[in-house]
Amino acid sequence: MDRYITKIFIRIQLLNTALIIGLLCTGIFISCSEDPVSSENDENRLEYVTPEEVGYSSELLNDAKQFAEQSGYAAVMALYDGKVFFSWGNITKNYWCHSIRKPFLGALYGIHIAEGHINPDATLHDLGIDDIPPVLTQEEKQATVRDLLMSRSGVYHDAAAETQEMKDQRPARGSHPPGTFYYYNNWDFNALGTILEQQTGTEIFEEFKKRIADPIGMEDFSVDNCYYQYEESLSMHPAYCFRMSARDMARFGVLYQKNGNWNGSQIIPADWISESTTSYSVMDTASGTGYGYLWYVIPDGSAFAQLIGASGYFHTGIGIHLMLVIPEWKLVFVERYDTDGAWVDPGDAGLQLGLMILNARITENL
Repeated sequence: MDRYITKIFIRIQLLNTALIIGLLCTGIFISCSEDPVSSENDENRLEYVTPEEVGYSSELLNDAKQFAEQSGYAAVMALYDGKVFFSWGNITKNYWCHSIRKPFLGALYGIHIAEGHINPDATLHDLGIDDIPPVLTQEEKQATVRDLLMSRSGVYHDAAAETQEMKDQRPARGSHPPGTFYYYNNWDFNALGTILEQQTGTEIFEEFKKRIADPIGMEDFSVDNCYYQYEESLSMHPAYCFRMSARDMARFGVLYQKNGNWNGSQIIPADWISESTTSYSVMDTASGTGYGYLWYVIPDGSAFAQLIGASGYFHTGIGIHLMLVIPEWKLVFVERYDTDGAWVDPGDAGLQLGLMILNARITENL
């Protein structure tokens, strides 16, 4: 289970409901602290609002801004219905996304499944997907694309870009039939990249730029900043590693918050947004946090949702980077940390920032 989820839920069990909202959203109700730098395309330009327009005190939020400056985070953004009310730090730099790469691939799957290029119920056998010795068994090859999207393939082969924790927790080969058991599995995620390229005749990063980044006006995204991580002694399927700025990641979150529609153009099918952010596995029984198709999910009725007062979905990167969407509140929150080179774990700094932001609330959000 992602350590960010563990850390959050331990804290929310110790706090009352009002504080929990501020804790989860860590920066959702923060004012703008930087002059906006937006797209030259007026249609895709990000709109900025003052904190008072969404019910918060600029004076009190300045204290939160000062804390953010000391916390070690590189950039933080928060948006209400696509409008930026907090923008702090270097929002234009392309930071390493780590595991947040997975929702980006998931969006491409939504597009290509709708267009008939990928059958989500095709098996690995149907698609000719295998790996280096020890090769996949006949049972493992019965896993479907949908099983991989849910991280329930039952294929426990070595994979590129695995952490030691993932390796230690990986079940034994053949211990669970396809579709029967959830395990956060880099083999599934990497093989999905191979399948998408094989079935569509495209390359992941170029296709993301063409189908998503350009249409929604991403300003900093570059194919040249992305790369494949090959570990051919472990697996033939590379990890696909994205780099992205805070403001571009915020745009992607808004695209999901608006059900795949960007300024009247349906970029991602709305039904895919719903389907992919539905929980199909319980990741943590205490919080009820689930997993959909390449998204962590806070389901309706879960302990987490009851405590914060809303459902939603999110993804983290090494427990530090965060992209959170709360559709009911029309909120998107992005938190970036510079993990290039040597870096220091910020601990609970982001959570403390959230509590300061909560104390700055003066009226109900619009």
